[in-house]
Amino acid sequence: MIRAVIFDLDGVIVSTDEFHYQGWQRLADEEAVPFDRQVNERLRGVSRQQSLEILLERDSRRRSDGEKHALAERKNEYYRALIQTLVPGDLLPGVPAVIAGLKDRHIKIAIASSSKNTWTILERVGLTDTFDAVVTGNDIRETKPSPEIFLKAAHQVGLPPAECLVIEDAAVGVEGALRAGMRVLAVGSAATDPRATARADSLATFPASDILMIGEV
Repeated sequence: MIRAVIFDLDGVIVSTDEFHYQGWQRLADEEAVPFDRQVNERLRGVSRQQSLEILLERDSRRRSDGEKHALAERKNEYYRALIQTLVPGDLLPGVPAVIAGLKDRHIKIAIASSSKNTWTILERVGLTDTFDAVVTGNDIRETKPSPEIFLKAAHQVGLPPAECLVIEDAAVGVEGALRAGMRVLAVGSAATDPRATARADSLATFPASDILMIGEV
């Protein structure tokens, strides 16, 4: 029985993918590092520092740890400026109805996002006080596909992993949720992932009542 639903943030609740791309592209242009949307796809669901390492694979210069930290922080400044434009109307289709449907059924809901800007995004889209638990990149030592973030979310809502379902849009998130012993609804770019318990193009086609039936026999 599903008693808690754990949402990834970016790509599930709201899409800031384009903001991330613009931030990385600006940094790459300033540093004269080749970068394009194909490389950007590899950054989906991974940490900021890991994303920087992928970007720098095409850079011939050696960078110190201090220089890498400064580059990652500069990209984050660009990204943080862009997310200030978010408004409640930017919630992805189906999200408000799913959240309301789960709350009506007294299902615990949580956020498990590797983003260290999670609280800023939730504030901008009007969801600061919506979730029973919020675990961010600031609260974990290992990023997805480690199951740490999902296990922390389950602990915070007081339920065992077997009673939790994760909604994810990235392959590393699907893997992390499965490693945590949870069922997974893969949406968006992860909707073709065969490992997921269930798949949907978006939450607009998957109401709360259907979510709670995932994995039931």
